[in-house]
Amino acid sequence: MILDYETLKLIWWVLVGVLLIGFAVTDGFDMGVGMLLPFLGKNDDERRVIINTVGPHWDGNQVWFITAGGAIFAAWPTVYAAAFSGFYIAMLLVLFALFFRPVGFDYRSKIEHPTWRKTWDWGLFAGGTIPAVVFGVAFGNLLQGVPFQYDEFLRPTYTGSFWGLLNPFALLTGVVSAAMLAMHGALWLQLRADTMVARRARVAVQWAALILIASFALAGVWVSSGMHGYTILSMPPMDALPNPLAKHVAVGEHSWLANYSLYPWMIIAPVLGFGGAVLTILLSRANRPGLGFVTSGLAISGVILTAGFSLFPFIMPSSSAPGSSLTVWDAPSSLHTLTVMFWAAVVFVPIILAYTVWTYRAMWGRVTVQQIQDNTHSAY
Repeated sequence: MILDYETLKLIWWVLVGVLLIGFAVTDGFDMGVGMLLPFLGKNDDERRVIINTVGPHWDGNQVWFITAGGAIFAAWPTVYAAAFSGFYIAMLLVLFALFFRPVGFDYRSKIEHPTWRKTWDWGLFAGGTIPAVVFGVAFGNLLQGVPFQYDEFLRPTYTGSFWGLLNPFALLTGVVSAAMLAMHGALWLQLRADTMVARRARVAVQWAALILIASFALAGVWVSSGMHGYTILSMPPMDALPNPLAKHVAVGEHSWLANYSLYPWMIIAPVLGFGGAVLTILLSRANRPGLGFVTSGLAISGVILTAGFSLFPFIMPSSSAPGSSLTVWDAPSSLHTLTVMFWAAVVFVPIILAYTVWTYRAMWGRVTVQQIQDNTHSAY
């Protein structure tokens, strides 16, 4: 099967979205568990229960994060370069926060001193909360446009600052991101943790889901009530060599809503976001955390798809020079690169999925305080 350049560009937009959703649904719940660790565990045994619900899975879940980052680098190199110019400090903040996770999981319980363990509990909290908030802040800034531009030699220049990223709308989308992962993590604990922790997690699900619904709705109102979006007025043929400066872009109100008129089926994304969160609340209350975990994953998918559908075909809009904005059509790598990557994805993504399913099946079951006490030297 031979795919043309235009089709491959669209396929890789879809695949990057799938990888981001896979990362949020899998690695997202253990980040959510990290956020909740200091609050739902009332003693050391309970906190070890919480940690051991994700202990066998967290490092495998990060495969999705690494794969998504690698896919963006290989499929959209110009996006990768421009994003690192603008989000460099934010990305380093995420990286340093993630350092707490492997060290915290492996070394927290090696020493019995309460101060040592409490310190690592808050380290795991930071390792779950900071990335969740920063990823949401990044999407909020993409919807507003990022202050960068290309010169005639296609060299990107970023004119913003780290503190400029922390604007009110971006902080709101950071709340959306943190709330949806906290909800997902709480569902996981309700499903996998000991009875007392599961009861507290059930309450946390309700609060996190309500915050998600409220913040997601407020972000939607904000976007629809006058936020400027971007529209492509003209561009070169789809099979031309990628050149971000070879198009004309207009900025106007309500532009981010245009796709929902052009492609009415896209409305399924926000419906899934709200509906999944509501169903998660109901299923959690009915003590059906297994189904609730599925609907929580659907809510996360709906939130991410809403951002992606609204932005399409833009990947990284430019607020300082709209014509420099990067899109699905002018940001990708060469035809040969996209083709090789496509066949690699066809082979390896199913393997990753199969391995992930096998690991969850092999290590399934509730983690109890008694198990921790019986295996105090081998458990996390």
